[in-house]
Amino acid sequence: MLSTIKVIFPLGVRYMMLSALGFALMATCVKLVSADGIPVLEIVAARAIVSLLISYIDIKRKKISVWGNNQPLLVARGLVGAIALGCVYFAVTTLPLAEATILQYLHPVFTAILALIFLKERIQQSTIICILFCIAGLAVMLKPDLIYGQAPELPGLSVVAALIGACGSAVAYVIVRRLSQSEDSSVIIFYFPMIALPISVVLLGDSFVMPDSDALILLLLVGIFTQLGQVGLTKAMQIEVASKATAYSYVQVIFSIILGWICFNEIPSTWTWVGGSLIMVGALINVCGSAKLKAPAPRDTD
Repeated sequence: MLSTIKVIFPLGVRYMMLSALGFALMATCVKLVSADGIPVLEIVAARAIVSLLISYIDIKRKKISVWGNNQPLLVARGLVGAIALGCVYFAVTTLPLAEATILQYLHPVFTAILALIFLKERIQQSTIICILFCIAGLAVMLKPDLIYGQAPELPGLSVVAALIGACGSAVAYVIVRRLSQSEDSSVIIFYFPMIALPISVVLLGDSFVMPDSDALILLLLVGIFTQLGQVGLTKAMQIEVASKATAYSYVQVIFSIILGWICFNEIPSTWTWVGGSLIMVGALINVCGSAKLKAPAPRDTD
């Protein structure tokens, strides 16, 4: 049974699905702690502190240098990631969880294009089909608004922030793919909070709000779940090509729908379920296409 799962879901796919679950749980905690009055930049800073500590301990455990080899590109990854993170958190706190995730998860399309241009990675046919299915799924989720001629009641600034976050995430993922050729995954992850922390603290200024015990726990969980998502993402990007790896990340939409339903009573419509099904079909097509690749599969170390 275990061997069958490993064949159907290769190691890179499992890492990306773990990453998607981690980020969905993170977004849920962000939305919950924001409801307690904690500013977005304070959430970013708290998340960076937790991630920084975990990453530093992991680097010391591996007995490698925290500075890496390609510092300019590592700093660029941290800077782009910090900007994208702030935008994503703002969108999550001001939009329904499912809608915020759907808008942010346009990044696999951007990633595939950027990977083609900058990494010279050929976009495989199964990945193209997967992306088309996923885009169709997203369109179906928004179709009721189009049918009845009603504009979605979504704040314009929040939508723009979500799209900027999606584009920033795509740029960050392509940089991670390039860095994975020379850097350890823990070092790549370490630079993200190291850059995000000072930026968020400076921008936060006098807006700091002292969190209560419940908010502190949620802030801690934001950092832990983000770290889980980052580890899964980085390892997946090291194993799979960028466009294929990020195509699987659409499963976070499904996780977010479920969590939004449970935690915020955001009841998904029939159109949402239909669109989610299309997304899952697209992911399955990508998995099947992955199994047919002629290139040798990476060694499964788990």
